[in-house]
Amino acid sequence: MTTITPLAIPDVLLITPRRHGDARGWFSETWSVKALAGSPADTTFVQDNQAFSAQKGTLRGLHFQKPPAAQGKLIRALRGVVFDVAVDIRTGSPTFGQWVSAELTAEGGEQLWVPRGFAHGYVTLTDDTELFYKVDGDYAPALEGGLIWNDPDLGIAWPLEGEPVLSDKDKVLPRLKDMPKAEF
Repeated sequence: MTTITPLAIPDVLLITPRRHGDARGWFSETWSVKALAGSPADTTFVQDNQAFSAQKGTLRGLHFQKPPAAQGKLIRALRGVVFDVAVDIRTGSPTFGQWVSAELTAEGGEQLWVPRGFAHGYVTLTDDTELFYKVDGDYAPALEGGLIWNDPDLGIAWPLEGEPVLSDKDKVLPRLKDMPKAEF
């Protein structure tokens, strides 16, 4: 049975599918329409993505897509461990500007549901980390957006040892207060 746990922002869910193990290893049903029916993650996925980060301390994000191409994401670690973050950027939301996090491990099989209207990012806590995520909207590069990872107004407590490894794009993203508002 899949365990679904709402985080401090209830639309963001920690989803842990049950693993059935024996001497050979284990089996897990990682996604099921039936298991997520009626939850905030009850959606139709249109694309699967995979990302690999070679170095511990690689930080990707905080990314989102603007309407009408906003995306919800279901993220899990295939290898390694990540500290995964969702930031509420829904204008008018009572939790606007707040963030929640979860540690996702390949060993534990935890997944994070990040709904539309949230910026998403993560930092790798191990070398050779690989993530898999399902999205419920097509990729639309013209509608990409992002927030700077170290926005002091957000105060995300990234578990970093020194400076993160960032893409050039992620180094110059705006702060939340400087981001144009979008209705999700």
